[in-house]
Amino acid sequence: MEDRSPHGKPVGAVVAEFATDLDRGLSRSEASARLRKFGANELTEKPRPGLLALMWGQFDNYLVVVLIVAAFTALLLGEYFDAIAILCIVVLNAVIGVFQESKAEKALAALKKMAAPNAQVLRDGHQVTVAARELVPGDIVILEAGNYVPADLRLVATANLAIEEASLTGESVPVEKDAVLIFEHDASLGERRNSAFQSTLITYGRGKGLVTGTGMRTQIGLIAEMIQSSPEAGTPLQHKLEQLGKALGTICIAVCALVLVFGLLRDTRLSDLPGIGFVNYWQGEKKTIIELFMTAVSLAVAAVPEGLPAIVTICLALGMQQMIKRNALIRKLPAVETLGCATLICSDKTGTLTQNEMTVVQGWTGGKKLRISGEGYLPDGQFFVDGRICEPRADADLARLLHGALLCNDAQLERKVDPSGTPSWQMTGDPTEGALVVAAAKGGFARDEMNQALPRVQEIPFDSDRKRMATVHRRDDLLARSGTDTLDYPPRFAFVKGAPDVILDLCSHLQMAGRAVELTAALRAEVLEQVRGMAGSALRVLGVAYRPLAEMPEDPGAEVLETDIVFVGLLGMIDPPRPEVVEAIKVARGAGLRSIMVTGDYKETAEAIAREIGLLTPGGIVLTGREIEKLSEEALAERADRLQVCCRVSPQHKMRIVDAMKARGHVVAMTGNGVNDAPALKRADIGIAMGITGTDVTKQTADMVLTDDNYASIVAAIEQGRIIYSNIRKFVYFLLACNAGEILIIFGAMLIGLPMPLRPVHLLWLNLVSDGAPALALGMEKGDRDIMQRPPRPPREPVLNRDMAIGIGVVATVDAIAILAVFHLGLQRYPGHLEAAQTIAFTTLCASELIRAFTARSETQSVFSIGVFSNRWMVWAVAASFLLVLMVVYVPVFRPFFDTVPLAPGDWLFMSPFFFASPIAMELVKSYFRWRASSAAKRRNRLKS
Repeated sequence: MEDRSPHGKPVGAVVAEFATDLDRGLSRSEASARLRKFGANELTEKPRPGLLALMWGQFDNYLVVVLIVAAFTALLLGEYFDAIAILCIVVLNAVIGVFQESKAEKALAALKKMAAPNAQVLRDGHQVTVAARELVPGDIVILEAGNYVPADLRLVATANLAIEEASLTGESVPVEKDAVLIFEHDASLGERRNSAFQSTLITYGRGKGLVTGTGMRTQIGLIAEMIQSSPEAGTPLQHKLEQLGKALGTICIAVCALVLVFGLLRDTRLSDLPGIGFVNYWQGEKKTIIELFMTAVSLAVAAVPEGLPAIVTICLALGMQQMIKRNALIRKLPAVETLGCATLICSDKTGTLTQNEMTVVQGWTGGKKLRISGEGYLPDGQFFVDGRICEPRADADLARLLHGALLCNDAQLERKVDPSGTPSWQMTGDPTEGALVVAAAKGGFARDEMNQALPRVQEIPFDSDRKRMATVHRRDDLLARSGTDTLDYPPRFAFVKGAPDVILDLCSHLQMAGRAVELTAALRAEVLEQVRGMAGSALRVLGVAYRPLAEMPEDPGAEVLETDIVFVGLLGMIDPPRPEVVEAIKVARGAGLRSIMVTGDYKETAEAIAREIGLLTPGGIVLTGREIEKLSEEALAERADRLQVCCRVSPQHKMRIVDAMKARGHVVAMTGNGVNDAPALKRADIGIAMGITGTDVTKQTADMVLTDDNYASIVAAIEQGRIIYSNIRKFVYFLLACNAGEILIIFGAMLIGLPMPLRPVHLLWLNLVSDGAPALALGMEKGDRDIMQRPPRPPREPVLNRDMAIGIGVVATVDAIAILAVFHLGLQRYPGHLEAAQTIAFTTLCASELIRAFTARSETQSVFSIGVFSNRWMVWAVAASFLLVLMVVYVPVFRPFFDTVPLAPGDWLFMSPFFFASPIAMELVKSYFRWRASSAAKRRNRLKS
């Protein structure tokens, strides 16, 4: 069925060959059958790394190399159990890493599937949205500017269609397409102007195409140009943690060397000659040097936070899943961190701050003010003039206004019936245009009927820079049956629809009582007054104009269609604010986040909505696009701190706004949905695309996609970003405090002449099992209650700040004192039984760190204020870790590996006071931080008063 040369055949022949229908498309059953036959419309991915490659990648880590060297050192010294244990846990860590990496790849694949582009196709005569991967040969695809071509197509209808094919042919200039042309079978790709190719970008116009090739049978597939997202580089946080790990490893090596030198100097008699003393030492005290080496190995193990990389990866993956639940799809991993630093949200109005369910409620035409009843997409309502019902078909001005609104329009209104038999109306296309279709339907004008009576033959698509669109129509013999014959349409004419001020500037006449009269200054002023009145009522206003054409233009352009046109009237529609936005703006303001409305709407409309939702406050500045153009970069930056609403803006203005805000030190989140918004999204620190109304270009440029196009979801995503970063800091804080304590325990024992309290295998068990599970539970924290009452985090703030360093120092010192004390008492309790004292020290440190994990759930709040057991994951993690500790102490098969002995009940009673030393120290440190913050706040309040 798939043909390599559909460009060489007329449309009818291609349609017959693919057994399809241009008006109805394929049936759903036929599409399913072809999908089974031809497979999904996707390129074959390059093979993923195998198990061995993934395993090898886990060992390509500086800290892991330190552990492997430590293991082989232990092996050379004859400490076989320790060496085997270290290597086993290193391998176990690699297995966990491979499992998590595979899980992360599956999660990313699921995210890519969610972010994959959709396509508009005809199925059973209805225009529906399907995933691009579900396209099959013979499908009829609707093409619009800003989207990527989803498969190889033979174009069957075009309207000023231009496609950028640089990714395929290298041609930098968009190619103008024409469905009527037929080319030689051996024509090059660049010459096939009646075809469109997968992954090329529609830059202008619209069209319709028949799918001729999918997946690997497309031109992209034939040349094996695998259009895949490149693997994400490590995030800034991951780089910081990697640098921290290398620093710890380097310090560890230096400390190990220092321990060896110090031990040799301590144990060698100074009265001996250096050489002879060392020989005697080597010959008579080999055990001592082995112990020194094992002490160094223990320090190496203690300094390495083995579980940190895996826990960071898991935390980020879990955080991204939470983002999806809050309607935010993260496309680029660094955005998770950047969200926590965001200080400013530049948000669109329509659909983001408002509900995006436009309803036409007012109008003006022929000097008459209109009121239209009804709501939503239900095409039931009436028209009123001066309180009296008006019949649109009997009013030439109103009928032409509704005709123009309907015909110069690409939205589709369809009646759906659910399985229960309940009817509903579904809108496909832009909501603003959808409101116009509904208004026309209320007047008795159906799209299908009007399209037959007055078919569209040419068009100039809507453009956000031009702020208007134009369509050319011809009169058909079916006109009389549509009830429009009273309007006396000429054989050829054009409708223009768009921003009223822009449309009015193009007009020389105004329709009044069915006739075109000269547009005088007084009439122009009256129209503008009507626009201001509607905009002041928070209505979005569109103007409709009309122009008879003497002949059909060969190349329709603005100079032909949009000159000396007749202004027909205005339609004002309401888009009510989203009810949740008011609270979201309050939350954002409390979190130190500024919000700016950036809209193409009128100043009066934007101001009214901004005031209603609480975004525009006293002293706030409102700027229009024209005012922004007149300001220099410096002048715009000076106004940035008070800027709250930007209206009548173009995509170029958005870029200037981003630059001005960044110049003032803001971390900017910018929303967008149109193809021309992509540069501004790329320029912003966080580009946010609309998942419902956004084009493929904006979605692929953006760092984040909103699946519900809701401003409240942006605030929720920022909150989640803060929670993720805060949780990562919490477990880094927890793990490093554990590691620092272990280092001080080993080093302190050597300084005061005690035997080694903890063996290397004990430290590995602590770092990976006893500490790892609670650290992972810290990554599941719901966040502090006041997380959205704090100012944004400075972007350059280090992972470890001064307060964390203080906390680590205090906790590590208390840990060392407590464990050395209990170890010393254990040696006295069991004289000559080193394993018993080491078991006591090991068990006490495990229990202490597991209890302290509860206090690590907040950097400042008391564990009792947040609820000791409020994180069920922490309860399960601590319980599981403690059971594993008991297993190591009491299960005979494990005791030889860990050099442990069973503890008596009296031992637990003896150890229990030491369990709480470091948790109490952590709570005291947090109490000091709270006191310091409260004192600083009181001082600021005194200064203000």
